[in-house]
Amino acid sequence: MNRFEYANPRLLPNELNVRRDFGVRLYDGDVKTQFEGGQLYITTHRALWGRPDDIPRGNTCLSLPLRYVVFHEEESPGPFSFRRNNKVILHLSEPSPDKMPGPAENSAFNYIKLSFKEGLDSNFIVELRDVLRKRTWESDPPIPYQLTDMNIQSLRITSKPLPQIKTRTGIIGIERSLQEQQKATDESISKAFQDLKKLMEMAKDMVAISKTISAKIRERQGDITEDETVRFKSYLMSLGIDDPVTRDAYKSSNEYFRQLAMQLAHILEEPIKEVGGMMTLTDVYCRVNRARGLELLSPEDLLNACRQLASLSLPIVLRIFDSGVMVLQIRSHDDFAVADSIADLLQERGSLTAEELARSEGISVLLARERLLVTEKHGKACRDDTIEALRFYPNLFLEENA
Repeated sequence: MNRFEYANPRLLPNELNVRRDFGVRLYDGDVKTQFEGGQLYITTHRALWGRPDDIPRGNTCLSLPLRYVVFHEEESPGPFSFRRNNKVILHLSEPSPDKMPGPAENSAFNYIKLSFKEGLDSNFIVELRDVLRKRTWESDPPIPYQLTDMNIQSLRITSKPLPQIKTRTGIIGIERSLQEQQKATDESISKAFQDLKKLMEMAKDMVAISKTISAKIRERQGDITEDETVRFKSYLMSLGIDDPVTRDAYKSSNEYFRQLAMQLAHILEEPIKEVGGMMTLTDVYCRVNRARGLELLSPEDLLNACRQLASLSLPIVLRIFDSGVMVLQIRSHDDFAVADSIADLLQERGSLTAEELARSEGISVLLARERLLVTEKHGKACRDDTIEALRFYPNLFLEENA
């Protein structure tokens, strides 16, 4: 909540309305605040929140500059919840030093939640995403009004309040909206290809350097010492994989996947150990393609290679959890040891959610959730599934005096 500012509910001279929603409650992270049942206005520059009687009268409201929003996501009620008030999570950057006064000076969270009492309108996410994508506040910075009375509690603004939102309806409005989206998409694609062209030019030089060093090491015609070999190899490690396995180098797909699996095991064994012995397949895909430079792998080739790991007796193997999540893990990884470790942590903390465990262990929320589920599967944890979160507790039935 420390990103919110007290503000004039009147639109800025260069600001436009996007939408209005009723019955909105603000959360500071996962904590409920006293700001409930208000109206939420999304503009091209800000998110404005005020009580139903305040904004129409021009009284002070809460303002969140949209430049703070890093990304957003929708949080739906749990599978056993009968409530319909969906929430939207806004992940925020750090507040700027020149931020105006607001309802809170400090906050333990880097995100807020918007809870919609009457249910989340299906167009809210679409319109919010469009506003954040356009980033109007960068090309057309806000022009603030000069406030003469700095006493927020007694501030009463008698100027014109926010007008009613006008939405486009009919075929013409839909066509116009599609044309604007298509134009913005074309501009984004053009910029992306310009950046990609520069990146490819730089990558070609790096790959050429890598191949030259590799050839020099292979030759070893007496003009390169052992110390220089070690130094060259360290250069190659910083550049990425110096000789990536490619499909066109092998006649059969099976041999290609086997060689690719061995290369995966070679480059991923240490990184997987460093993150606790397990890494999601999405993280593996990003790491491997970043190291391969221009010789990118397709998701299908990566998955087929990972399926070869177990049969080749390599130090890492593919594992698929009951939930369908795929990970690469160290072959010596022991679920019993993980369950014991999480059970001890539950005894120490009293309870844990996946987010809390992820912060504590420095792993992704997805892996933290799977570790808690493994602990539950081994009978060393019990769950409490509510609308707030899926929380795990120690299994008191295992204690003699319980």
